Amino acid sequence: MPQALLFVLGTLGAAIAARLFANEWRRINDELDQARAKAAPADAGRDAMTDLRRDPATGVYRPKH
Repeated sequence: MPQALLFVLGTLGAAIAARLFANEWRRINDELDQARAKAAPADAGRDAMTDLRRDPATGVYRPKH
């Protein structure tokens, strides 16, 4: 009987620990998603930049037209 009780208590403890771990995981991911959303507008200008092409005569990189 005591072994069954220990097994049940261990199972309940593992279930509670897994639930706490999952909740903390979700909370941290939500914080990271919010931080990425705030940082995204700074990266938006990257798409508007033009590509550069190397001028073979001078070796200088110039905007591609």
